[in-house]
Amino acid sequence: MASSNSVDPNSTDPNHVLLKPAATVMLIRDTNNLDSSFEVFMLQRTMKAAFARGMYVFPGGRVDDADGIDEIEQFCDGLDDKHASSLLQIPHGGLAYWVAAIRECFEEAGVLLARDEKTNRIVAFDNSGAAQQFTDARTKIHDFSLSIIDLCRREDLRLVTDSIHYVSHWITPVGEARRFDTRFFVARAPDAQEPLHDSQETIASLWVQPQQALDRFARGDLAMFPPTIENLKFLASHATSGDVLSAASKVSNPTAILPRLRVNRDGKVIGVALPGDRDY
Repeated sequence: MASSNSVDPNSTDPNHVLLKPAATVMLIRDTNNLDSSFEVFMLQRTMKAAFARGMYVFPGGRVDDADGIDEIEQFCDGLDDKHASSLLQIPHGGLAYWVAAIRECFEEAGVLLARDEKTNRIVAFDNSGAAQQFTDARTKIHDFSLSIIDLCRREDLRLVTDSIHYVSHWITPVGEARRFDTRFFVARAPDAQEPLHDSQETIASLWVQPQQALDRFARGDLAMFPPTIENLKFLASHATSGDVLSAASKVSNPTAILPRLRVNRDGKVIGVALPGDRDY
């Protein structure tokens, strides 16, 4: 979440920078190894991005107004706005975070966390016709010519919100030009869908075991923000994907984590301090 820019003491009060709601989902899948290990899907943001350029992240983005319309409840499995809001500890609008996580995952990674109402099965892209059909839908949702609720209506889909678990809450440090109030989720990746970056907002992607991602960060191979690193640590603390999902389903009221910018004498941001650090 740190930038290389200096903090301008003469600029607008940084406390007045609008916090934008956002949602991110960690897609996990089992590997073919005999050790029951699992991987998480990560994307590299474009070098042209105004925020987090070149960083490796999980699929996610801003919560849009359309994610929270009242009608969306009827297309969500096992979760309504009242329950979702209670899980996030907000008065209302909680379901929109789950919907945003699904929509952004589809836009950025091409994975649609939804089931076909006719077959009761998770959507599969296992033939060329279906793959092309949903590739076209992905493009239209990305350019706002199709909404996620319209896609559900058209294809008789329901969003599998009851299979997506809320695990952590991070807020961009005061002093950044762009600030996000981000909820992190975890979900199992569908078997018959293969994620791929969109080559617009994201330029590369990979499946990686959480500890390997942390090791690569330590070596300087993968650039990541603290929230990504800390959520990888959560994943890496579990032996199997089943263990992760079981633990995630039991997470209750995650504490909102607000890092602070480390600034040198010249006002240049040199890092981020987390709660528990000596200089926090």
